Amino acid sequence: MKFLFASDSFKGSLTSEQISSLLDKAARKNFPGCETAGLPVADGGEGTVDAVIAAVKGTMVSVKVQGPLLEEETGTYGMLNKNSAIIEMAAASGLPMVPSGKRNPLKTNSVGTGELIKDALDKGCRQISIALGGSATNDGGMGAMTALGVKFFDQNGKELAGAGEDLAKVSRIDLSGMHPAVKDTQFTVMCDVTNPLCGETGATYTFGMQKGADTEKLKILEAGMVHYAGVVKEQLGVDAADMPGAGAAGGLGFALKVFLNATLKSGIETVLDLIDFDSYLEGTDLVVTGEGRMDWQSAYGKVPSGVGKRCKAKGIPVIAIVGGMGKDAQAIYDFGVDSIIPTANGPLSLEFAIEHAEELYADVADRMFRMLKAGMALKK
Repeated sequence: MKFLFASDSFKGSLTSEQISSLLDKAARKNFPGCETAGLPVADGGEGTVDAVIAAVKGTMVSVKVQGPLLEEETGTYGMLNKNSAIIEMAAASGLPMVPSGKRNPLKTNSVGTGELIKDALDKGCRQISIALGGSATNDGGMGAMTALGVKFFDQNGKELAGAGEDLAKVSRIDLSGMHPAVKDTQFTVMCDVTNPLCGETGATYTFGMQKGADTEKLKILEAGMVHYAGVVKEQLGVDAADMPGAGAAGGLGFALKVFLNATLKSGIETVLDLIDFDSYLEGTDLVVTGEGRMDWQSAYGKVPSGVGKRCKAKGIPVIAIVGGMGKDAQAIYDFGVDSIIPTANGPLSLEFAIEHAEELYADVADRMFRMLKAGMALKK
């Protein structure tokens, strides 16, 4: 028997590696001599770089960058090999980097993310994957582009720093100083949101409030974003404001498409490609996946749906072990997952489940493999 373990982490309690270890122990107890493999997996959100680098045995790189409020921070990204890098926007421009009392998307800036991209380019990387999500910014990606040599000027010829408040001031865009390696680099953006840049479902009105904007600031930011998109269309001839995903990460999705000609892809699909997931399926009898909480959203770009679809194409059964189940979790059955097993073995509080996550998971793993043995005996 060959088992593959490819679960997302259970946020706040178990890492992907811990889950694989618990499954390995339970598998060997119930199926002595079985073959197992564990792959850390993430969906393009928090923990994606760590998961991919662990899977491919890459290296982490630390860089001095400017944080969302232009303070000095240490940002990190991963190098898969000499030619490829993976970057999380949140590592340089993330919302947790800004104290709650200072959150104001008129002032925050994505320049740090651009500095991570620049460092990867300087080190020779020509395939760069960028995970969006968890941003503190609503600057349309202007800050990140300034780090790569793009210059934005107001009507008086003053160069703009690229914060959210600068969106409405943009009068001229100068691409002459763009990093020369950009034209030779393939950029892939991991993005599962489909929000456009502007409008009721755009970057500002969907995500701005959680970044610290009140009603008045939202109006200012939205007007600025509309103006910015108009200048880009007029001067660069690119109309990407309505592109699905343009509004991701405060409009960084828009900037990466416009200025870097990036391709937007599903986060989980990109991760599975980066770790060469399909190669691990050869000869595999069962795949175990999962996440902390499974509900209707799990079918849309989360780890279990990505893993399930790949396995379904090869006729490999999949079981999802999850911390808990929510509304319409069963929708995942249409995406290649055959069964869902929660770790809860009785009425439990969330606090208890998190505190005792390891023993609960070990128990459910053992129960799952025992059930598998029973099913095999029934078949005989």
